Amino acid sequence: MSEARQSANGHHTPYSGLTPAVILDALDSVGLRGDGRLLQLNSYENRVFQVYLEDGTAVVAKFYRPGRWSNEQILEEHEFSAELAEQEIPVVAPLSLVSADGASSSATLLGERRTLAQVACESDTLRFAVTPCRPGQSPPLESMADLEWLGRFIGRLHAVGARRPFRTRQTFSVAEFGLAARDRLAQSHVVSPQAALEWRAAADHALAAAQDVFARTDGLQMIRLHGDCHRGNVLWSDRGPHFVDLDDAVNGYAVQDLWMLLSGDPPTSRRQLQALLEGYRLFADFDDRQCALIEPLRAVKMIHHSAWIASRWEDPAFPAAFPWFGESSYWQQQAQDLRDQLRRIEASLTP
Repeated sequence: MSEARQSANGHHTPYSGLTPAVILDALDSVGLRGDGRLLQLNSYENRVFQVYLEDGTAVVAKFYRPGRWSNEQILEEHEFSAELAEQEIPVVAPLSLVSADGASSSATLLGERRTLAQVACESDTLRFAVTPCRPGQSPPLESMADLEWLGRFIGRLHAVGARRPFRTRQTFSVAEFGLAARDRLAQSHVVSPQAALEWRAAADHALAAAQDVFARTDGLQMIRLHGDCHRGNVLWSDRGPHFVDLDDAVNGYAVQDLWMLLSGDPPTSRRQLQALLEGYRLFADFDDRQCALIEPLRAVKMIHHSAWIASRWEDPAFPAAFPWFGESSYWQQQAQDLRDQLRRIEASLTP
């Protein structure tokens, strides 16, 4: 089966050949025999499945989006997960895999720990990793005690992340995550002509202000981060919070793994951040100058998120999930939101 077939308009459609039979054959190639039951889990970027095995257990198989990360970048993420797990930090690390004798397809295993598998599928190659199944629910962050607990968890993660940088994975900058994303979005022609000028002007002003703030706080330490630490990416069990995936891990600033956990009006957000930092500082240092980066980071995230949707528009899952994306009203609202965000950035600089 083909991993990415051409659609009628000539574009490749990712995952079009990722059928249940292909998934089960891939798992079989590393000695994990499924009993035929699959449950697709929520993931736009990759394709992730809970796979029930013949021995009565279950694993989670993640099939990586073609062309997004290199093998080296994926393996560096796996190494970070393993490093965290060895320190008893609750991150679910990929399993070491073994090629199975007699399987219908043979797997090539990559990395010192053999955590990334490649299998040929007609003319394409599938890359996947497998983790234990660790259930959890959305984090109950209504109480300050839960926020402190989550802060302790992230502080422990960052203490390990500060030991050395990623070598091959991305490093955050406004230029790469903001300006380049803006340019890619403008070139994609998804912004309607009548809204393009208004949106571009708002994006330019917000990004210029963001760059100014980052320039004022030059010299802050960069560390290895989760990279996309919002509530939907944290799972909570009786044992507390854990991550099941580090797919967006980057070199960046500690506050990047904190600000997306905040919600509510400014006084509420400040109390939440204080609670997170109460726990965080038990395990890692935090430079208070990073608090000035929260509003600029929010502006960059808004633009980067829109560019991400545009870059994935040929994946049928995206038009179905974001049907309003191409409408003028969406871009007009985005322009207004960016103007509002510019005011927040400017207000945060007021003594």
